[in-house]
Amino acid sequence: MSHPNWTPDDVGEYYNALTPASDVFLAGNEHHGYWYDDEDEAPIEEGSARLTRKIVDTLGLRPGEHLLDAGCGAGAPAVLIADEYGVRVTGVTISSVGAQLAQARADASGLSDRVRIEVGDYHALTHPENHFDAVVAIESLIHAVDLDKALREFYRVLRPGGRIAISEPTRLSPEVTMPSMYIREPAKAEDLLDAFVAAGFVLEEWVHCGRRVFGQSGRRFPKHAESLREEFVARFGEEAFLGLREAMKGLDPGPENMSYLILCARKPTG
Repeated sequence: MSHPNWTPDDVGEYYNALTPASDVFLAGNEHHGYWYDDEDEAPIEEGSARLTRKIVDTLGLRPGEHLLDAGCGAGAPAVLIADEYGVRVTGVTISSVGAQLAQARADASGLSDRVRIEVGDYHALTHPENHFDAVVAIESLIHAVDLDKALREFYRVLRPGGRIAISEPTRLSPEVTMPSMYIREPAKAEDLLDAFVAAGFVLEEWVHCGRRVFGQSGRRFPKHAESLREEFVARFGEEAFLGLREAMKGLDPGPENMSYLILCARKPTG
């Protein structure tokens, strides 16, 4: 796959500036949400938690296992996973601001013994081979400067038989682009599947759920932004709010253009 013209440090600086505001907007999540239909009245935070669970459930986690959350953001998914699945979580983020917020969230939740957040680059992990039972990357590989290298790193640090689950927007139309900085052009789902196989993984499960992710987040997020206008302006200024509102445009690119892939694969045992 193509290599973008930015570096992991560029992504880190971007999220250092963005994360305090996104932490307010998405309560520690850095990803979309999941809703069943237009009548589903779950709030934004619950929609994001649903999507986290839907991705993580594919891993079949067992209590006591050790999970790498690659691109952990402000830590809400890591806390949810440690709490609800009874596992240890090591979160890695390229953003020092995100890492501080994430560790503070874990500590405040009483999970400091099971959630550890590190500043690091998932293209070049510092952990030894065969270290983790599972890896999750929730909408974080969209920032990869070298997707193949990142997948090889995940393969290296997973134990034989370990599992990996990722989620990512996928392209259906050749014209579609993503309205944000430091995001590589969306891949076709089949190209992502091929990339996992090339890295040595065995594909186990994948599902497309764009209508319940993009179709719903795109409708709900702008309204949520408006509901937070007063708090945003008070904390970050009018310009920050206007930037947030602008970022909401294009969140629903249409089911004919984009889908949303959840993929689970396994490192072979032999």
